[in-house]
Amino acid sequence: MTSPTAPRDTPAPAFPGLRVALVHDWLTGMRGGEKVLEELCLLFPGAPIHTLFHFPGSVSPAIESHPIRTSFLQSAPGARRRYRSYLPLFPLAIEQFELADFDLVVSSSHCVAKGARARDGALHVCYCHTPMRYAWDQRDAYFPERSGAVARTRHRVLDALQHWDARTSGRVDAFLANSSFVADRIRRYYGRESTVVAPPVDVEYFRPADRDQEGGGEAHARGGEAPYALVVAALAPYKRVAHAVEACERLGIELRIAGEGPDRERIEARAGAAVRVLGRVDDRALRDLYRGAAFLLQPGVEDFGIASVEALACGCPVIAAGQGGVLDIVEDGVHGLLYPDGQGIEGLKWCIDKALGMHFNILNLRERASLFSRERFRQRMRSVLQGILSAEGRE
Repeated sequence: MTSPTAPRDTPAPAFPGLRVALVHDWLTGMRGGEKVLEELCLLFPGAPIHTLFHFPGSVSPAIESHPIRTSFLQSAPGARRRYRSYLPLFPLAIEQFELADFDLVVSSSHCVAKGARARDGALHVCYCHTPMRYAWDQRDAYFPERSGAVARTRHRVLDALQHWDARTSGRVDAFLANSSFVADRIRRYYGRESTVVAPPVDVEYFRPADRDQEGGGEAHARGGEAPYALVVAALAPYKRVAHAVEACERLGIELRIAGEGPDRERIEARAGAAVRVLGRVDDRALRDLYRGAAFLLQPGVEDFGIASVEALACGCPVIAAGQGGVLDIVEDGVHGLLYPDGQGIEGLKWCIDKALGMHFNILNLRERASLFSRERFRQRMRSVLQGILSAEGRE
């Protein structure tokens, strides 16, 4: 749900002279992970990208301008429509990339990219979006079926994947985490420490409408006569979009949902007349939704939560379950409201009701969002990588 436009500036290459390879799980669309990769492409111009799948035209020109090397799974039958069904083969495929010619391997991983094999003596830095959730603590959320032959086979595959994931964490010399929450997950599942580098958000594109900027630092309140709440999320059970539907219906508030996914049919069947499921929207429409919303709702626990930063950048406060990456973004009562994760629908409903009577300062929201800008990410990555290379004596 981030802006698909290519970055407007081209920074100087980072660490000239180093032979750098990039590794990314798959290139099938522009999401948060691909925005990180896009910035890595700018830091390392010309560095080849090694990825399981690449569907041409699905990612930005900044990424597709690099040499892209795909795995043997690229030609698997039906890969474009059901590439995730080849999950049991992902570890084998990522391990078969030839990386012997590179001094530095930078992986961008939420699945298996961190398991790539760098040559002896090379440095492998992993930007970890999260240890793979479906192999660890969120199996039931992704795969609620617990009985039958298919479920038992899936469970065995995920057990094997979890074992591989833990064992191959030793191939990484330094982990970078996208949030404090993910840093805790890396510590729990891999037994490794990591450095937090928040992902880049295009806070210049996602900004208030001109009329919202008038008045400078005046208190900012959304709503008016007919406020609406907004959810921006993949429509999957673990996102808990149904919580937002029920809370808004109880309060009689319109809810607009931007997103697509396997849970859409169930959500639409459950929703009443005041709920609008918009599906996937383009970035101009998304920006308009943020600008007009009374608040963004985030009932699920996110590893980071790019939509929360985009909302704040547009002057829209955030109401979220108080767990996960949102704790790095939203200060309760200043940039929105947080409720204990265990309170579920009741906590969300209470916060919505309270927020309708509150005013949030647009300058505070914008200032917070600016901490997660593309330029901040670039500066932070350069600094952290410089520190890692210096510590390893590889400048």
